[in-house]
Amino acid sequence: MEAATFTSATQFPTAGSSYSSPSSLYACSSHSQQFFWRSSHKLKPSKGFSIRASSFVDDDSVVTLLDYGAGNVRSVRNAIRFLGFDIKDVQTPEDIMNAKRLIFPGVGAFPAAMDVLNKKGMAEVLCAYIEQDRPFLGICLGLQLLFESSTENGPVKGLGLIPGVVGRFDSSNGFRVPHIGWNALQINKDSQILDDIGSRHVYFVHSYRAMPSDDNREWISSTCNYGDNFIASVRRGNVHAVQFHPEKSGDVGLSILRRFLYPKSEITKKPVQRKASKLAKRVIACLDVRTNDKGDLVVTKGDQYDVREHTKENEVRNLGKPVDLAGKYYLDGADEVSFLNITGFRDFPLGDLPMLQVLRYTSENVFVPLTVGGGIRDFTDGTGRYYSSLEVASEYFRSGADKVSIGSDAVYAAEEYLKTGVKTGKSSLEQISRVYGNQAVVVSIDPRRVYLKDPNDVEFKAIRVRNPGPNGEEYAWYQCTVNGGREGRLIGAFELAKAVEELGAGEILLNCIDCDGQGKGFDIDLIKLISDAVSIPVIASSGAGAVEHFSEVFSETKASAALAAGIFHRKEVPIQTVKEHLFKEGIEVRT
Repeated sequence: MEAATFTSATQFPTAGSSYSSPSSLYACSSHSQQFFWRSSHKLKPSKGFSIRASSFVDDDSVVTLLDYGAGNVRSVRNAIRFLGFDIKDVQTPEDIMNAKRLIFPGVGAFPAAMDVLNKKGMAEVLCAYIEQDRPFLGICLGLQLLFESSTENGPVKGLGLIPGVVGRFDSSNGFRVPHIGWNALQINKDSQILDDIGSRHVYFVHSYRAMPSDDNREWISSTCNYGDNFIASVRRGNVHAVQFHPEKSGDVGLSILRRFLYPKSEITKKPVQRKASKLAKRVIACLDVRTNDKGDLVVTKGDQYDVREHTKENEVRNLGKPVDLAGKYYLDGADEVSFLNITGFRDFPLGDLPMLQVLRYTSENVFVPLTVGGGIRDFTDGTGRYYSSLEVASEYFRSGADKVSIGSDAVYAAEEYLKTGVKTGKSSLEQISRVYGNQAVVVSIDPRRVYLKDPNDVEFKAIRVRNPGPNGEEYAWYQCTVNGGREGRLIGAFELAKAVEELGAGEILLNCIDCDGQGKGFDIDLIKLISDAVSIPVIASSGAGAVEHFSEVFSETKASAALAAGIFHRKEVPIQTVKEHLFKEGIEVRT
């Protein structure tokens, strides 16, 4: 795993720091001595450190946060503050034992997280804290680390508090990995913090999961089905952990955090009964953001990637302010919000402070996943200072992004990989996915349709298309472009998608320049081609103009999500109208 520089408040070693071999990692228990909440379990404290808390924090409005410095934890912080609590960051092991309530929002890879916990003396102290039945909430990786071990770059020992091995989802059964999106829970017992959920969706994004067994059954408070039933949450006493992200699950997720933070409060609100049963299809609102001619950051919308009005002034099309629109779409029911910084193709992204501020402000009140793309690549600024793509992505994550979208740089990486057959590990795609996990990396593909009379006329994958070309051509291949569609490359969308999946992409955002801004529907031929070719989720983009276009793409392809921009900005088709239509068509959606 490659080193990265993080600047979280805790100043822990980074998620990309080198780590010991799995066999050398110390865990709270071994196979011969399981923790399992036994009073006889003894821990060996670090030299000079007592696991007995010297004093507790008196302020009931403080939440202690174990943030080891990787990924987007800003959203958890914002959710905690939104609910009226202040935050104390863990700086030392003593801070864990002095906590009145502890939240561990694990982000990144299992081995790196365990390495940080062990090197800082946090692993044994965390076990001691939990052994005392103190209020604890683990999120995502914060749940996985409680288990004995993980196969992620391993085997690697975990904390050993819960019997079981965390393994990768099996994609051979047709289910896409990572598991990304809004899925339903099957609540097994009194979970306390899940009391407000009813049958509603929560947001997952992960490639590894723990499975139920006879040994861990008494821990399990809920499961989720994705190919198999995996553990979605655990509870024992005051200790809770969830595989999903409550801070990204909208009002449902906020209710979970509220239940944890106010366990003794009388909350009489009954859960709204919905019919969530499986992974929902996502409806994503996209905001193309750029600086207009006056220097203001605005949301614009292109017509086949042309964002200027066809007027004498030729001004940039202005459809609103990004933070305001993102907040509106969140309230309207968008499952995700995606920002594309289209100024980033020419400018240095770390110097684009307004875009970083957009992410920071948006994440304060928008509790669904945020994706940002545009210009995420290696840069050298005007002073000669070099910035890696990993540093650029890291700044976006720290500012509130959950995923980054890579476009041109992914094309160059794929071209090199297809040419040499070698994964160098140096591309932005490989670096970011290695440190943050492939679920944090979206590859945006921008192809143009090239018509053919004979599919054998090119070396790239060509298909028969529904609508013939201008000269009656029955076939086409999809040529990828870079630099905002301005430059064509000798690589097809099919070949690119297969290559970036192997290089570590966790999701594909599939655009189509021919359909962009036309309102005539998604390119079903293209989306079917790519979604059939890869085992990672595909987001359909470009061309939506009516609610029927969404049901068509979900019914006729394996797309996991559909994205739109202009029809939402211009209020032609509200997000809720799209979802109501999909629901009536029998397509699972989050309502």
